[in-house]
This record gives sequence, structure tokens and C-alpha cells, in this order.
Amino acid sequence: MLTYLVVLLDDSSVSYCHYENGCKERHLIDLDVLKHGIIWAMKENLNIQFVYPDYQLPEEYRNTIEMVDHTKIGPIACGENLDVIVLDDLLVRSQTDGCYLWRCTLQELIDNKERLVSILSCATRLNVVLTDIIKWKQSEFDSYKDILDDLVDQMVELYQHGKRAQLNLLTDRLLLSSMNNCNAGDTTVVLAPDGKFYVCPAHYPNESVGSLHEGLHIPNRQLYNLDHAPICRHCDAFQCKRCIWLNQQTTTDCNIPSHEQCVVAHLERNASRTMQQRLKEKDIVVENSQVIPEIDCLDPFEKYNRWK
Repeated sequence: MLTYLVVLLDDSSVSYCHYENGCKERHLIDLDVLKHGIIWAMKENLNIQFVYPDYQLPEEYRNTIEMVDHTKIGPIACGENLDVIVLDDLLVRSQTDGCYLWRCTLQELIDNKERLVSILSCATRLNVVLTDIIKWKQSEFDSYKDILDDLVDQMVELYQHGKRAQLNLLTDRLLLSSMNNCNAGDTTVVLAPDGKFYVCPAHYPNESVGSLHEGLHIPNRQLYNLDHAPICRHCDAFQCKRCIWLNQQTTTDCNIPSHEQCVVAHLERNASRTMQQRLKEKDIVVENSQVIPEIDCLDPFEKYNRWK
């Protein structure tokens, strides 16, 4: 069932996931389209997330947006009081109550580990989105495991000093008892500046699934549901984004993840388990924490015979 409407306010709206938005030419959503999109979301009882470009919107747009409850996602340059601040890099002075999102490659993550920890010592939350997963080989998986181990040490130290920052790569799995994925096409749909709907921002402008005028029509919609995901429904890497765009890029099936995405998710899951054990040893209680059992594989497909 739909829960969220993501509104791209401009063709150049910032990317907040694995895909790269290479569009630099500004094309602001028509004000009437924005108003009709808000009305449609209200009729459908949806939560609205506005995704901003790197410039300030005209006043009439800002006033229209403020007429409805919403979440703002965007770069600092948009001049808004953002709920999620998308960073180009980690050269930023953190706010104590700030929630940040940083898209980076593995090498950028390794090179900026100390800055990342510095942000976590001040901010409330940092989401890291890795953009080069589909290119990873065994050496990259090994490097990622090492950096996660280092981050576990840093997070435990922060917790010892009373700072309960959230880092999606490690802390999300501690609190989850079921899948909490992207859910594009299932609970989330996108409205783009052309007035059309898309399953995911990465599909704009080539794969629309309806419009404000024609209505929403997602072909084979059940295929975006977890119940129809033959691998993911047996998996307990609950923090995995299960990105349908990555799935389509690598396996040509929106509901079947690549080996790379599965291994990355399970490396994070196992690092979360290590962090959980380390915190327990130091008598640090994480409220609502879920026990993470030990596993013997990094790709659930390796254990296909157990659950087929």
C-alpha cells in the first residue's frame, strides 16, 4: 500500500540514493503541477517528501510547500531548513540535531573515515550511500569489511561517551525485526517535474507509470512487493536498501538483487552484530535492540536449498 509520495522539484534535484542524477540544466516543476501533486497526495493520505535542487525556489513555491506536512531532502545550497541534508563531501560543520546523507564511493569512504566519525560526534544521524557497489570485486569486499570494523570501534567509543549517533551502515540493523527497504513501487512513488509518476527517481524521465491526469498505473505491481521477492523474503539483512534500480542494472529483475548488493548488506549486518556484542560487553544498553543471530554466508542464494 502506498505511503509516500516523493516530489522531484526540479530535473536537477539532488540524488539521495545509488543512482547518479547527471542533469545540471534547471527545469523547475510547474507550480500548478506541484499544487495538483500535493492535492493528490492528500487525497491518497500519503506522506510527502520534497527533493530539492541546489538553488532556492521562488517564494510562491515555498509558500505552497509549507501548506502541507512534509519532509525536505536537499543540499545546503537550496537555502531551506532541511530534514535530510545531502552532502557533496564531509567538509561541513555538523549541527547537533542534523540528519545528513552522503553519497560516496568505497575509496571516498576510506579516505574520509576520520571526518565521518567527526560528524557522528555532533550530528544525530548520517546515512552513507555507496555508489559503486556494482563494480566491486573480492578486494573491495575485504576493504569494506575492514572499514566497517574500524567504524564499529569508533561507534562503540562514541556510545561509551554518551553519544548515541545513528550510522545507517551499523545502527539500523540493531533496531529492526523485519525488512525496512527502499520499497519503491510498493509503498513509495515519485512525481517528477513533467507531471508524471515514476517508480523511482532513477527512472525519470524514461519509464513513467502514469500521470496526475491519467492516474497511477504500475504494471505487475506485485513484483515490487517483498512477498514476491524469492531471495529477499528469506533474508534477515533487514537494513538492506533492496534497491530496485540496482537490481535492474545487475539482474534485469526489480525484485532480485545482485550478488554484490547481497554481500554488502550482509557485511553490514555482521558488523552490526559485532557492534551489538561489543556494546553488551561494556554494559551499554540500546533500547529496542533486536538480537542478531550468527550466520555462515554472505549471500542468501548460497543457502537456496534450505528455503526453496
